[in-house]
Amino acid sequence: MKSAINCLPVLFLCILTLLPYQASCQDMVYLDITSPETRKINIAVPWFSNQEQPNQLQAYGRDLAEDLSRALLFHGIFSLTGEGQPPKNQDSDWKAQGADFVILGNYILSSRGVKFEFRLLDVAGGDMLMGKRYNGTRNQQQAILFKFCDAVIQELTGQPGIAGSRIVYVSDKTGHKEVYLTDILGKKERQITRHKNLAISPRFVPGGRYLSYTSYHAGNQNLYITDLQQSKTTRPLSRRKGMNLAPAWSPDGDKMVLTLSKDGNPDLFLMDKKGEIIRQLTRRSGINVSHSWSPEGKKISLVSDRSGNPQIYIMDMATTNVQRLTFKGHENAEPSWSPKGGLIVYSSLTNGSYQIFTIAPRAGISPIQITKDSGQHESPTWSPDGKQIIFSLRKGNEQKLYAILKNGTNQRKLFDFPGNLTYPRWAE
Repeated sequence: MKSAINCLPVLFLCILTLLPYQASCQDMVYLDITSPETRKINIAVPWFSNQEQPNQLQAYGRDLAEDLSRALLFHGIFSLTGEGQPPKNQDSDWKAQGADFVILGNYILSSRGVKFEFRLLDVAGGDMLMGKRYNGTRNQQQAILFKFCDAVIQELTGQPGIAGSRIVYVSDKTGHKEVYLTDILGKKERQITRHKNLAISPRFVPGGRYLSYTSYHAGNQNLYITDLQQSKTTRPLSRRKGMNLAPAWSPDGDKMVLTLSKDGNPDLFLMDKKGEIIRQLTRRSGINVSHSWSPEGKKISLVSDRSGNPQIYIMDMATTNVQRLTFKGHENAEPSWSPKGGLIVYSSLTNGSYQIFTIAPRAGISPIQITKDSGQHESPTWSPDGKQIIFSLRKGNEQKLYAILKNGTNQRKLFDFPGNLTYPRWAE
């Protein structure tokens, strides 16, 4: 959605006074969420006010506050005043309610669209930390709210937020496994494939405009790519006999690593973005699948059973030399390299169920278990900021998408979409 926002005719009219942090803000070490002991930031987001009718509470202002609140909560570092419901009164005693910050929003509706004004206030110091105004159409209001949410995250943590990011997944709600795309709140779900067959392993091409996936609708496990800005533009990338599975795109989007079984054994191949083979990376050294690039593009992680059971390895892309990374766990699979580079997340069979672990990509490092609840935790992947992990959780006959912070806290179900949801992937 980040690229989509940039294409919207949303005019940033002005930046209100941006005041420097007072000492109270500078000393707030709890803005770092990497520690499980970190306390959440308590923030108030009261109903937005109609500037032309400031004394009348309106459902539109409530809905705006609810959407912004949900986008903030999604980041896992906030709690809300008002027991989770947006307060109605913008003139409340926020300090008495325990709020650290408050966001005050105003709007003006017209035949041309809507104008927004946002202010982020530090309750303790009484200072305005940030103020912004936006113009847009009614259809663009969610994109504007997400844009401001990400600005708040940037202001308070020093790193951009991910409210404008997108999540892709596979759902069987139509009776067939098709690929879908959604925003972080699940308010704008979009069906990508309509093959009435089996589609798996969707992968974003860096930049977010293109989406690749494997589909069986033509009778073979072929690889396709779709232009998300021109949804009817889909073309095959690889239709070689056998597997054409789960491309891992290089950080620059010019190359991919793909599992092909055209010669019998599932091996890894380096290919260009047109689907032409550059070179073969593995040669009959067991089954080689589930690959993921390091952020700098010099290495990949992969799963191979060359040692007898599935384990995670690191391959140097210049030499194709491999080094085994995991030694604990009978089956380790589906590695995903953090966009920040410091960790690899993967699923591991532990006491009869698949759990999520992270490990630093260096020899001799012990893994850290992230999930510990019942069920099968599968297909983990990272948020664009490297702070959250999304995965598919199977309990009984139901499979849904969940997210958790990388420190193992704030696990929650993301969407209430019908059907079973699998193969999630995150992109800006």
